[in-house]
Amino acid sequence: MKEIKILGTGCAGCKALYETVGKVVADLGLDVKVVKEEDIMNIMAYNVMTLPALVIDEKVAAKGKLSYDEVKTLLTK
Repeated sequence: MKEIKILGTGCAGCKALYETVGKVVADLGLDVKVVKEEDIMNIMAYNVMTLPALVIDEKVAAKGKLSYDEVKTLLTK
């Protein structure tokens, strides 16, 4: 895992997911880049209709609101 992207237009849910991912990455000591993608044209390239979305190494891993434990599970697969 090299890069994690949070797709979202800046809504509260998008910001919350970005913070949650940051906490999980720090807690697990992962060496990954976490990016917040807010450009709608770039988001549309992932063909997602639900935001926020979590992208791990250019693959959409999840859409919608995620808890700390759900993010942790996705990042430790």
